[in-house]
Amino acid sequence: MPEAPDIPTAWRQLLERTPGTRQGDPLVIEAAYAQPELRSLYPWPSHGILKFLRSAPSSAGNDDNLPFIVCGKPPYTVYTSGYTTLLGEVATPEEAAALVVAHLPGGGTG
Repeated sequence: MPEAPDIPTAWRQLLERTPGTRQGDPLVIEAAYAQPELRSLYPWPSHGILKFLRSAPSSAGNDDNLPFIVCGKPPYTVYTSGYTTLLGEVATPEEAAALVVAHLPGGGTG
C-alpha cells in the first residue's frame, strides 16, 4: 500500500477514509486532527495505534520519539515511544490527543 507523500495528504486520506490507504480509529483521528500541533505531524495508524512522525515515512527511517495513542474503546492509553512510559489512560479520544500534545518533546513539532 503506497504511503501518502506528505503530511496534508496523509491527514486527508485518513479523514476521508480513502480506499487502499492506511486506516485507523476514526474518532481518534478526528480528535488528533483537531489539535494543531498534531495536525502538523504525519499520522501513522498501524496495529491499533496512532503514531505521529515528524515527516512522511522514508526508507531512511523516521524520528520515532513522539508519544502515541492506543486506539479502540476506552480507556485510550498514551505512551512514550516504544511503550517506554505510560503517560496516561483517558476516557475520550480528545483527552488522548491533548495528552499527546502535552508530552511532545522539544515544545512540539519544531
